[in-house]
Amino acid sequence: MRLIRIWAVTRKEFLHVLRDVRSLGMAIAIPMMMLMLFGYALTLDVDKVPLVVWDQSGTRQNRDLIAQFTGSKYFSLRSYFDNYADIVRAIDSGRALAAMVLPRDYAQRISAGRDAEVQFIVDGSDSNTATIALGYAEALTRTYSQNLVIKAIQRSGAPALQQPLDVRPRVWFNEDMESRNFIIPGLIGVLMMVIAALMTSLTVAREWERGTMEQLISTPVKGPELVIGKLIPYFTIGLFDVLLGVLMSKFLFHVPLRGSVVFLFGMAIIFLIGTMSWGILISINAKNQLLASQFAMISTFLPSFLLSGFMFSIANMPEPIQIITYAVPARYFVSLLKGIYLKGVGFHVMQGEVILLTVYAIVTFALAIARFKKKLS
Repeated sequence: MRLIRIWAVTRKEFLHVLRDVRSLGMAIAIPMMMLMLFGYALTLDVDKVPLVVWDQSGTRQNRDLIAQFTGSKYFSLRSYFDNYADIVRAIDSGRALAAMVLPRDYAQRISAGRDAEVQFIVDGSDSNTATIALGYAEALTRTYSQNLVIKAIQRSGAPALQQPLDVRPRVWFNEDMESRNFIIPGLIGVLMMVIAALMTSLTVAREWERGTMEQLISTPVKGPELVIGKLIPYFTIGLFDVLLGVLMSKFLFHVPLRGSVVFLFGMAIIFLIGTMSWGILISINAKNQLLASQFAMISTFLPSFLLSGFMFSIANMPEPIQIITYAVPARYFVSLLKGIYLKGVGFHVMQGEVILLTVYAIVTFALAIARFKKKLS
């Protein structure tokens, strides 16, 4: 293997990339656009749940309970109704996700120290949002109920109650419980998986389509030299995309980066080598740019989006699917990014992911070289 031959292939590929301004622009612009689109549109936070109310008596006690909901950040009062038909229409049309119905005798029962029933209706078509909204409602009513009990005891002159259990929750790593801090690091890994494989999946197939592969075969350039030479330009672009993603996460989305930047880019280098080698391997076997790009998209986007732990917890998946996730390299890179960003951990904690990601890069690079040798022969 000679560096001069690698440089010749690299220079040729660099010239092709620089001449194709549209492709170069897309390779840089698409990750930025997707990061902005997903970063702003994709959220797991459930705030300002649309709420409608049917208050059948309109007493002060009723208004106090309603204010408990509307004064929080979790519910947004949209309208008052005076019948079930309007509530049903509001939920059916999507104008409201939840409805609260206060009975006529609510104030009397509260004043008498008796149990009072309040109906809370939730649209369960989106089960995840409905579950979270129910949790919010239960927490608010529990707090309101405890305050009523404390006030009743104070009015009776009895000594103040001491709570037997004093729970003081403390959130680590994502103190504000912002889903964006969890999503953006994983999103960088998923986008790099797709873009890196997509860029390199066209390189060798383009040579076959344009009839220039025979000229490359006739040159003294060896298979490993050709693969490395074709990887270097796109690897440079991919590393630049990672830099853009890190800068956007810091200054645009304000995601804290607690870990080592050097460790982050070191893992990105290993991941890009493996992913781009996978794109080269696809390109070698496809011989057609359209087929190569389609297969690269299918084999990277769906697995990395669904099976990497980016959006859905792997621990909650069926056991056979959990086993399959070990074959998805984005699983390890997403885990590394979240650990570096949120927890500030390094190699001593994430060494398992580092080792498996390195094995993936070595195996795919070796397969690309081995497969290309067969094509040369």
